Amino acid sequence: MAETRTGDTTSTPSAGQRLQRGLAPADSSAVVVDQKATHGKTTIADGVVAKIVGIAAREIDGVKEVVNVGAGASIAGLATRVTGGGTRAQGVSVEVGEREAAASINIVVIYGVSIPQVADAVRRNIIERVEAMTGLTVIAVDISVSDLYFPEDETEDEHPRVQ
Repeated sequence: MAETRTGDTTSTPSAGQRLQRGLAPADSSAVVVDQKATHGKTTIADGVVAKIVGIAAREIDGVKEVVNVGAGASIAGLATRVTGGGTRAQGVSVEVGEREAAASINIVVIYGVSIPQVADAVRRNIIERVEAMTGLTVIAVDISVSDLYFPEDETEDEHPRVQ
C-alpha cells in the first residue's frame, strides 16, 4: 500500500480512506487478519463478499433482481452463461481491505414500492450479513436503482392471448 507523508508522520490509508474508491471486480481476494488468533490468518475472496452482498439484497421485499449495467453487462452476462458461473455476485462490485469493506450494487425495484425504504432495507441487510459472516466493517453500500419491474408485464408475456 502507498504511504502518505504528513509532516514528520507516516500513515498508510485503509480501504475506506483511499482518495478514489474504485470498487474491485469480484475475482480478486483480500486478507482478513484475525487479531485474536495467533495460529494463522484467514483469507476471504472478494467474490465471497460480493455473493453475500447479492444474496442479502435479493432477500428484501421490493427487490426484483440484482443486475449488471453499462457496457460490461453484456460481456459479463455472456461469460456467466458460457462458463456456467453463478449469478449471485452479478451486479455487485466490492472493495475489501483487511478490516473494512465497501460495496456497490445495481438493483431492479418492483413498481409501487417506496424506493428509499427498499434501498434503506437493502443497505441494512447487506451491512448486517457481511459483518456477521466475515467480521469486516462495512463502511459504504452504494445502491443504484437501474430499472423498475412491472408485475403485470410478466403475466401478459407468460400467457399470451389466443384469438
